[in-house]
Amino acid sequence: MLERIDAIVIGAGQAGLAASAHLTRAGIDHLVLERGAVAERWRNERWASLRLLTPNWMTRLPGHAYDGPDPGGYMHKDDVTAFLTRYARRIDAPIRANAPVSSVVREGSEFRVDSGAGSFRARSVIIATGACDTPAIPAWAKHLPARIAQVTTRDYVHPGQLDPGGVLVVGASATGVQLADEIRRAGHEVAIAAGRHMPLPRSYRGRDIMAWLDAADILTEARDPSVASARTLTHPSLQLVGGMPRRDISLATLASNDVLPISRVLGAEDSRLLLSGDLGAEIRMAHERADRLLDQIDTFIDAAGVSAPKRRRAKAPTFVPNAQRVLDMDRAGIRTIVWATGFRRDYSWLRVPTLNAHGELRETGGVTECPGLYALGLPFMRKRNSSYIDGVGEDARAIVEHLAAHIGAPLVTEAA
Repeated sequence: MLERIDAIVIGAGQAGLAASAHLTRAGIDHLVLERGAVAERWRNERWASLRLLTPNWMTRLPGHAYDGPDPGGYMHKDDVTAFLTRYARRIDAPIRANAPVSSVVREGSEFRVDSGAGSFRARSVIIATGACDTPAIPAWAKHLPARIAQVTTRDYVHPGQLDPGGVLVVGASATGVQLADEIRRAGHEVAIAAGRHMPLPRSYRGRDIMAWLDAADILTEARDPSVASARTLTHPSLQLVGGMPRRDISLATLASNDVLPISRVLGAEDSRLLLSGDLGAEIRMAHERADRLLDQIDTFIDAAGVSAPKRRRAKAPTFVPNAQRVLDMDRAGIRTIVWATGFRRDYSWLRVPTLNAHGELRETGGVTECPGLYALGLPFMRKRNSSYIDGVGEDARAIVEHLAAHIGAPLVTEAA
């Protein structure tokens, strides 16, 4: 006979642990199934030098926050792993580790969940596997010559693992620009292909940029429910880097260090990459996006009467954008491509018809079309910071409130 339980949480990262904390507070019997160890992705699928983009004081989960000696610093990925591991112990999360889920099937009004820890019958399921399942590599990449090595951000650890020769980083998110910078500093010739992006100053008007975004409630901006999920996943990524001393990072700073910015890669013919040629337009739009966001901060400062240094805006990048439409990797000496093109979600184990044509969950604020099935930790799921450690707690509370009503459990309200 299958073990029966009120709720199963899939994943023991920040989202799954936040869900577990709220389920425990609500007195809802549950299990957390984790394919590896707590914080598995932080532990084994992040590059060696990675630090959070948010200051340490913003590392907050329900009932638990950073309390170390460096609140203004930026936590190293190993410290994030330790933080989450301590949190799991603190909330006594009922975790079954090394228990990958192989199948979730709807059976009547319940779910059958098969995993490495056995099979269960659950009244509800929270999918907290996060946003970083499978690297989003374009289909044409498999036709690139074998002499060009390909590395994803899930597999990249440090520059020493790369073959000698030039490196092309595809994608100019925070990850892309950080890796381009690190690989260039290690001595490789580097190019970076950039599409939509948003460079921001690390410090603005006397504070960390994240402190202003937090104070002005920009990070907790609610998602417009009329905006499709696919669109929220294409929001331009902030170009930032954590670490001390604080510094800015952007296509302009990379160009000043002899990294070559090029435009988006559209496809390939053997070793020749076909480019969009619109880098100049992308840079102009990125600068305009950044200005609009800084305008919001300025408006908040004025309205709140906050004491802050006068506004100073960075000038638009002065380097001449590369307009070439073809890049011959052999001639350019490029021997490795690092794909910093984001991730897709992998729900191959989910046997419930609630995926759209793009393979993403059909959900509104984490509530799927299937009663009792929920999501947590997706980008801009309920708010701009839904995928942040600092934002997942509020989302978890809302999801658990909905789940409690679904299974008829009494609601226990506590502050996140």
